[in-house]
Amino acid sequence: MTNSHPATPISEGRAPLIGVAFVLIAAIGFSAKAVLIKLAYRHGVDAVTLLALRMVLSVPFFLLAAWWSLRGSGPLLQRRDWWLVIGLGLLGYYLASLLDFLGLVYISAGLERLVLFLYPTLVVLITAVLFRRPVGRREVIAMALSYGGIALVFLRDTHLQGDHVILGATLVFGSALAYAVYLVGSGEVMRRLGSVRFTAYAMTIACGASVAQFLGSHPLAALHQPTAVYALAFGMALLSTVMPAFLLAAGIQRVGARSAALIGAVGPVSTIALAALFLGEPISGAQLAGTTLVLGGVLMVSLPRRGRQLAG
Repeated sequence: MTNSHPATPISEGRAPLIGVAFVLIAAIGFSAKAVLIKLAYRHGVDAVTLLALRMVLSVPFFLLAAWWSLRGSGPLLQRRDWWLVIGLGLLGYYLASLLDFLGLVYISAGLERLVLFLYPTLVVLITAVLFRRPVGRREVIAMALSYGGIALVFLRDTHLQGDHVILGATLVFGSALAYAVYLVGSGEVMRRLGSVRFTAYAMTIACGASVAQFLGSHPLAALHQPTAVYALAFGMALLSTVMPAFLLAAGIQRVGARSAALIGAVGPVSTIALAALFLGEPISGAQLAGTTLVLGGVLMVSLPRRGRQLAG
């Protein structure tokens, strides 16, 4: 079916809503990763081995996507493009993932997602400083609601004052910072190369780095893991890596990095629910109140303004 002119405004008007849906699904997929990791750790696997398994099971999908993207008529990558793709892939998917996996050795899934959720604030601040973009009143209110909810949930976890909690939280904060820089830096490159092509290349590079680290620090015998570990690693690869990576990339193209970061506020809520269901982490009244505030902030960013929707 060919596209006609009358349909163009409608499709363009729906693009932000489609982008919101992509980012929301990606956030839920990414949020499930912490729960899957904690479940795998119960079987005795270490962080580097588990990350390598996740990447090995992910890379065929990204190689296929990279091959498919080469069939298009996109621009050839210049030397600067390659350096950006390599740097962003190592930063946003390899380093951020490694720090997150290591942090989850020491803290709970719920606390991990709360600390990791600092990345939207970092994205807004980085873009404001680098590109001199003022933070709008709507974004400020949305962030206040979302982080007020996060604060309530965090207060519930203040009893987690073990010796390694600070270390784990610091590692996860480093993951949040690396991911925030990736989000800011990937927008322009993605627009030039296309989301599928860029994500395929960046994730393939990250997969290679993860495997190289494993081979340099572990014997091959470390790959002998229980069947449950492989099943959980495959779940991480498909549901918490491949699918959300492409959906997030496509979502960023439609709504922008700052809006995508704020819409991702649903991530901690999803993690809390999944952690309660599969890990037995209790849900308190503070968590329910925090969930309400976080969702309120997400809706403020996700739903288009009435005037803008009518004008679309």
